[in-house]
Amino acid sequence: MQKYLVRIKYKGSAYSGYQRQQNAHTVGEEVFRCLKSVFGEVDSLSGCSRTDKGVHALDYAVSFNSERVLPEASVVRAMNANFPGDISAFYCAYVPESFHARYDVISKEYVYKIYNGGTPDPFWKDFSFFYPSALDLGKMNQAAAHLLGTHDFTSFMAAGSKVTDCVRTIYSACFDRDGEVVTFRISGNGFLYKMVRLIVGTLLYVSEGKILPEEIPSILESRVQTNGFAAPPQGLYLNGVTYERE
Repeated sequence: MQKYLVRIKYKGSAYSGYQRQQNAHTVGEEVFRCLKSVFGEVDSLSGCSRTDKGVHALDYAVSFNSERVLPEASVVRAMNANFPGDISAFYCAYVPESFHARYDVISKEYVYKIYNGGTPDPFWKDFSFFYPSALDLGKMNQAAAHLLGTHDFTSFMAAGSKVTDCVRTIYSACFDRDGEVVTFRISGNGFLYKMVRLIVGTLLYVSEGKILPEEIPSILESRVQTNGFAAPPQGLYLNGVTYERE
């Protein structure tokens, strides 16, 4: 029995997220179908994270066991021959039997893309949030700095989650601009349900003057599970997953 780690990327527009579920077309379903085509049977298939409907991934990790041992490069080629055009594999490695794609993650990075042009760009439609109003990145970064460190992020978790431990550590959070595209990058040891999208929505309120940057600590301290504005899913990407060892 061999355990594998495979990294994939996908366009999430046509999928109801990663997690396999009944009566929904998911990325996880396509991964399972692909692996069965390549390996015959696989066990202990695990994804590194749940992603919501419409969310993309530039680096998503899965682990699984198989009785069939194939060279790592051959796994990548075989998976890409069986994937639909909006999913691709780019990395494979043998890992210890104890490895788990979800529980061994030590950090993740998400990016959120805002198309901040005066008119919509159809080529960015499925890959960003169109936001034509002027953005004050100075105030937004000032507010984002208050998220750094270890906090209870209940206030940035969407209603409906059953998670009870909401303490997470954020290592970095910053906006930058490249022409009409504004990118928010945030990394941490874990994220709650819709946490990044709720953070982006809150920081857009900061830009609009509805919330002051110095109010972020009190929002965190309130620990009130929110029904606030979550930025749309098509702007969100899982950008990187880090493990201590592979």
